[in-house]
Amino acid sequence: MKLKVVIHTAEEGGFWAEVPAFSGCVSEGDTLDEVLSNIHEAAAGWLEVAAERIIATADMRIAEIEI
Repeated sequence: MKLKVVIHTAEEGGFWAEVPAFSGCVSEGDTLDEVLSNIHEAAAGWLEVAAERIIATADMRIAEIEI
């Protein structure tokens, strides 16, 4: 899965990033490499939590796919 990430320069130094497709998914880092690594971890965590919050009903099935 590929996601668009918006990287901002932080006023206090370093960077912060957000995944617009995932509401509230943000992270920060001192370098570009660090912020990219951190936002990758944040996005994976966001997806994990979102999957846990799904409540199945009788007319619905839940399956897992690898991304």
